[in-house]
Amino acid sequence: MSAEAFDAAYYERYYKSAKTRVHSAEEIGRLCQAVVSMLEWWRQAPTTVLDVGAGVGLWRDWFAKKRPSVVYRSTEYSAHACAEFGHEQRDITKWRAKEQFDLVVCQGVLPYLTDDGAAKAIENLAAMTGGFLYLEAITKHDIHEVIDEVRTDVKVYERTGTWYRQRLAKHYREIGCGLWAKKEAGVLFYELEAAR
Repeated sequence: MSAEAFDAAYYERYYKSAKTRVHSAEEIGRLCQAVVSMLEWWRQAPTTVLDVGAGVGLWRDWFAKKRPSVVYRSTEYSAHACAEFGHEQRDITKWRAKEQFDLVVCQGVLPYLTDDGAAKAIENLAAMTGGFLYLEAITKHDIHEVIDEVRTDVKVYERTGTWYRQRLAKHYREIGCGLWAKKEAGVLFYELEAAR
């Protein structure tokens, strides 16, 4: 998708309008709390966070309020979002930071990318993940069985969950609920805490 597609109208519809937004700030706040609480449960409290495709900055706002000591970095593909919400403009299919982050967040980005672009993005995300990845990527199943088309942009590439899992499994162990642990991080899980 072109960067122009993610303009002011896109952010108004999917982020700002109470009638058509995907999630409210309160909902994302609960998600942030859940993700961070699970990492803290495993004694892996994040001190650094990278948010790829940060949108209007709801994760940033939560960390600023609830975990102000966390070093947070946000990127976006959209020039509009970068100008309005203060993110670095980056293309995850081509960019990777030199450092690793305790938590990498990638919510709603990969389905917009071609197969080749999404595969490159997964490699870049993995290179920047020191501990955990929180990933949300709607799949073909989700598009046809789960989502609300009024609140979710369905002009995306329809891929299966298997497609994503095959590429993620090279680098991560699937925990569940969108959480993936970097294999090299050495975090120990009880047998039933993580997917097989």
